[in-house]
Amino acid sequence: MTFEDPFFVVKEEVSKALNKTRGLYRRWLELYEDVTCSISKDELEWTTTELRNALRSIEWDLEDLEDTIGIVEKNPTKFKIDNKELTCRKNFIEKTREEVKCMKDKMNFNRGRDRDRTARQPLLENSPVRVATSHGTTKYSKLENEMDSPNRHFLDATLAQQRDLILDQDNTLDRISHSIGSLKTVSRQIGSEIDEQAVMLDDFGTELENTESKIDSTMKKVAKVLHLSNDRRQWIAIAVLSGILLLVIMLFIIL
Repeated sequence: MTFEDPFFVVKEEVSKALNKTRGLYRRWLELYEDVTCSISKDELEWTTTELRNALRSIEWDLEDLEDTIGIVEKNPTKFKIDNKELTCRKNFIEKTREEVKCMKDKMNFNRGRDRDRTARQPLLENSPVRVATSHGTTKYSKLENEMDSPNRHFLDATLAQQRDLILDQDNTLDRISHSIGSLKTVSRQIGSEIDEQAVMLDDFGTELENTESKIDSTMKKVAKVLHLSNDRRQWIAIAVLSGILLLVIMLFIIL
C-alpha cells in the first residue's frame, strides 16, 4: 500500500458523513412518528431536507470510492494491493450503499403515505359518516369547527406548498446529480487518456536513455579509433623522416 492510494481518505469522509446522517435519520424518525403533534413543522422539514442532502452526498462519495477501486484494478503493480483488500473495499461500499438505500426507501414510503393521506382528506370530510357525525355534535363543537376550519385549510395549503417545494428541490438535485455523473464520466475518460499518455512518455524516456547510452558507447569507440590512428601517423612520419635522413647521409658520403 502506497501513500498515493486515495481510498482511505475518501473512506474516512464517508464514515464521518454516515455517522452524522444516522443521527439525522434517528431525529427524523422521532419527528415523523410523534403522535402528540408537539413538534415544529419547520424542524421536520429542515431535518428532512438535510437528511436527503446528506444521503445524496454519501452516494456521490461512494461513486468516488468506486472510481478509486477502478484505478487500482487498472494499475495493480503500482498500488500493490491484493484481491483480498479489493474485496474488503467493495464490501464496505456495498454495505454503506445498502444502508443509505434503506433510509431513502423509508423516507420515500412516508412521503407517499402523506400524499395519499392528503388526497383522501377531502373525501373523508364529505363522506356520509362524517356528515352524520357532524349533525350529532353540539352547538359549541359546531362553532369550534367553524372557527378552526379556515386555519386548518390554511395550514393544509401551506404544508402542501412546502411539500411541492421540497419535491421540486429533490427533482433539481436529481438533475444536478445526473449532470455531475456525466461530468465524472468525462473526467474518468480524460484520466484514462492521461494515464496512457504518461505510460507512452515513460517508454519514450526509456528509449531516449538507451539511445544516449548507445551514442556514448559509439563516441568512445570513435575516440579510441582516432587516437590509434593518430599514433600510426606519428610512427609513419617518424619512419619517413628517418628514411630521408639516411638517404641524405648516404648521398653525403657518396659525394
